[in-house]
Amino acid sequence: MNESKQLDSAKRGAAKLVLVVVGMFGFGFALVPLYDIICDVTGLNGKTSGKYVSEQSLKIDEERTVTIQFLANNNAGMPWEFRPVSRSLEVTPGELNATEFFVRNPAKSSITGQAVPSVTPFRAAKYLHKTECFCFEQQQLASGETLQMPLRFIIDSEMPKDITKLTLSYTLYDITEQVSGDLAAD
Repeated sequence: MNESKQLDSAKRGAAKLVLVVVGMFGFGFALVPLYDIICDVTGLNGKTSGKYVSEQSLKIDEERTVTIQFLANNNAGMPWEFRPVSRSLEVTPGELNATEFFVRNPAKSSITGQAVPSVTPFRAAKYLHKTECFCFEQQQLASGETLQMPLRFIIDSEMPKDITKLTLSYTLYDITEQVSGDLAAD
């Protein structure tokens, strides 16, 4: 009888462990969408939104200027030369601004890249509105090809006045294999 209780107890323990593993897997699977939602709502991690479209014009705050710095980084394994044409700009909140990033593919083969933006301080991310950005699309460059990639943006005049400087950083990823895999699947 005692052996029967031990067997039942072991089965219940095993069932609990299986449920914990399934729950952990489900939580891990849901973590990425939850992270995206939290970043969108709170502006954490400097995650910027997609293309900015507005029917109304923004109020221009001619009383102040904001310095925006531009950084360009390559993820490991991305051989492209990637840099901002201007390292920083003094801008007036509410005005449309433009700059460019230079990119060159020194590799012997065609590569597809994707830039991912980030803003610091993190709370400034929701006030940076990109109307045109190379980060909205994948960029494919043949061997030796160069490109001037445009960036057009507005810093919202509602941005807190204590934020006088922000940094827009891009990390460039080689997504050639993912794009090739997507084409093969189609």
